Amino acid sequence: MKKVNVLFAVASALLLLAGCNGKKNSNVITVGATPEPHAEMLNLIASDLAEQGFTLKVKEFTDYVTPNEAVEAGEIDANFFQHIPYMDSFNKERGYHLVNAGGVHVEPLALYSKKYTSLSALPEGAVIAIPNDPTNEGRALLLLQSAGLIKLSATAGLEAVPADITENSKKLKFQEIEAASLPRVLVDTDAAVINGNYAIPAGLTANKDGLFVEGADSPYVNIIAVKEGHQNDAAVKALVKAITSQKIKDFVAKRYPNGEVVTVF
Repeated sequence: MKKVNVLFAVASALLLLAGCNGKKNSNVITVGATPEPHAEMLNLIASDLAEQGFTLKVKEFTDYVTPNEAVEAGEIDANFFQHIPYMDSFNKERGYHLVNAGGVHVEPLALYSKKYTSLSALPEGAVIAIPNDPTNEGRALLLLQSAGLIKLSATAGLEAVPADITENSKKLKFQEIEAASLPRVLVDTDAAVINGNYAIPAGLTANKDGLFVEGADSPYVNIIAVKEGHQNDAAVKALVKAITSQKIKDFVAKRYPNGEVVTVF
């Protein structure tokens, strides 16, 4: 009987040890991000976090869905690629629990064209490519309204769709395309509204190449997003403090002198 008890005790100890080893290391924070400028900015602060005892791991994504799924599932601790309206829409659509841990910057949305150099040059019936996700599609249409190309229903809101267009004097046609693919289809359309984090790697500069650019007072601030309940974790707070430091502000000013990225802190 004693032998059985000893074996049981040893087995229990091993299980407990295994459980402890399986616990997540609170000093390691894994953040999902689109490559530029998000992952670029995160990699810049890895050494700063290391000095505070935190190990930063950056996992790159090239779409807007997977990084949110990964945070909700607990596969990564945070992500850095989206603005608040997109996150709110995603939460509503999926029943997710993502929250804003801190705002960092705005990437002004712009209308680009490889065929025309001004808004007035866009012909009647021009084909305009716009993002197909609800939030960025609405944002794109609001940009086109600000440019004077269309008018939207007063009730359209931030998630406007082409059906909400009430005036379209140039009879523009719209192609709803996945945001990541917009730079590639630009040559096949008359113009395209492209998010900054996809325009930048494609060599497009909003203030230089854009036919019309979103204002720097945009409500679409890019944020560090985490699952609800983790926004006050020590590692998350350290991450937000580092990503909103003077070091990042100076980096953005030097790296994006033409306003492709505008810090909000």
